[in-house]
Amino acid sequence: MTHTWSVFTKPWSELPGDELGRLVAGLGFTGAEIPVRDTAYVTPATAEAELPKFSEQLRAEGIEPISVASELTERVFAACAQAGVPMIRIMAELGPDGYAASVRRTRGLLEEAAVLTAQYDVQVGIQPHHGRFVPSTLGVLQLLDGLPEQFKLVWDAAHDALAGDDPAVTLELGVDRLGIVNLKNAKYIRTDAGWKTYFVQADEGMSDWSVVFATLRRLGWTGPICLTGQYSDPAVPVAERLEQDLLAARVTLSGQAPSGG
Repeated sequence: MTHTWSVFTKPWSELPGDELGRLVAGLGFTGAEIPVRDTAYVTPATAEAELPKFSEQLRAEGIEPISVASELTERVFAACAQAGVPMIRIMAELGPDGYAASVRRTRGLLEEAAVLTAQYDVQVGIQPHHGRFVPSTLGVLQLLDGLPEQFKLVWDAAHDALAGDDPAVTLELGVDRLGIVNLKNAKYIRTDAGWKTYFVQADEGMSDWSVVFATLRRLGWTGPICLTGQYSDPAVPVAERLEQDLLAARVTLSGQAPSGG
């Protein structure tokens, strides 16, 4: 199976494209998801001017932009179309009015965005997220039901596990919508304030990446895989953790036992 190994570049969101491209390539990746946010180098307000140049700087270093993490505004759609970035990734936020009302509101926003996906030929990817967002793969699939094919599932290993789901089930159910597979891992830890989520490395959390890759092989899915670089313990640099997790992912995908003493 051949995948584009990508990384969410949020940890280095203030870097210009040329510096970012060299850093990401040096870690062993060939793809990147770019944050286009007010706190990043490329913002929604500057995206139409900056994203095409930023993307070409990444490509000059051998890094293909697979998506942006941003908002569903026309200026971001236009910027992605100009830059050749195929997807805008979002999450489905839950408001104080409750789950059902929040989902109806998000569904309305997605239906409005369908005009822009067709006009600019840019996909929208929705990722499940623990907490104040639609938290499960099945919840996202329900949200997407009946929308055009440009609306995709961004499946996430950590949040799938936090929701108590089985990747062999959720990946199979979502494969027809599957746009990106996010790889990270997490567990629950007990604190004085109660149980909290704690993001860890590949072999330390509740998600079994070997089941993820076995399921992807069975389904024949070869799309981009994105390591998101989210870790709760800051003691080890993110870049070092990502190198270790990328190696673990590649070894797991190949089905080989890791070497070493």
